[in-house]
Amino acid sequence: MTDGFSKVREWHGVDRARFRSEIVPLRRPAILRGLAKDWPAVQASLQSPEALCDHIRAADLGKPVPAFLGPPQIKGRFWYRDDLRGLNYQQRIAPIGELLDVLLSVREEAEPPAFYAGAIPVAENCPTFARDNATDIVGEGASPRLWIGNRATVSTHFDMSENIAVVVGGRRCFTFFPPEQVRNLYVGPFDFTFAGPPVSMVDLRAPDLERYPRYAEAMATAEEADLEPGDAVYVPYMWWHQVEALDAVNVLVNYWWNIGERAWPGSPFKTLMHAIMTIRDLPERERDIWHAWFDHYVFGQAHDAVAHLPVGGRGALGDMTPERVAAVKQYLMDELRR
Repeated sequence: MTDGFSKVREWHGVDRARFRSEIVPLRRPAILRGLAKDWPAVQASLQSPEALCDHIRAADLGKPVPAFLGPPQIKGRFWYRDDLRGLNYQQRIAPIGELLDVLLSVREEAEPPAFYAGAIPVAENCPTFARDNATDIVGEGASPRLWIGNRATVSTHFDMSENIAVVVGGRRCFTFFPPEQVRNLYVGPFDFTFAGPPVSMVDLRAPDLERYPRYAEAMATAEEADLEPGDAVYVPYMWWHQVEALDAVNVLVNYWWNIGERAWPGSPFKTLMHAIMTIRDLPERERDIWHAWFDHYVFGQAHDAVAHLPVGGRGALGDMTPERVAAVKQYLMDELRR
């Protein structure tokens, strides 16, 4: 899509063992070429968009799901209004079958309305689709989610989880930026977003470098992945990525899962929001002090910071067992009520 961006490394013949031993430790995006080429849904998509929609419709239980609908003028870029107090699209609720009918009905239009339905739990809505179209390389606890739409853009955002995205129908382009590029991506509001995480305010395909000059630094680190039906891409934890659906009918399945053997006891992002509220606007001297505290207890060798205390007497500074997590959460809830 963009000649100036580096290309994401490609891997072929990836299985569960190779994914975990060779790809995950690199902590970088990876194209898993042809991972799902044998899925029945992918085979249907290679016949025609109608065949793919029929395959999905046959598995649909008819439960209503949310979808975004925008006017042709937005050209598939679901976005804020200029004042950042509203959005340029509307949300609708309908069964998957009806959404597929709408998608097919506008596929030949030169300037169709923008259409996008995302993160639909497959097992709850299309259980036989989940059974027949699956991969075993994902982590424990991962469950498939379905994304359906036309030529739509999901703006540059991050996921607080591991992610594998499988292109089922249509073509997709993923553009990646490393997590540390957060400073150069000009992130939008934290508490008013499209569907969860905040997004970069920069239009990747038409960047305004006068308004967002540091974005030039981010562009120098960008990597791009062009995907066909049956291809997948690995999106590591907290890597920024924009997703562009390039055809009139696009279907994708993704899997999110947590790193490690246990779920996190809380949200680092919510902790960041709390720190912004309580620390960011302190006088500089006080901020410097808390900077030292966070370096010592959070970002340094945290366990060394409490090595002088007996294990049984470390309280909230000890290992975060389920019991201690519950106690700390209760403490924080009590403090917030005061």
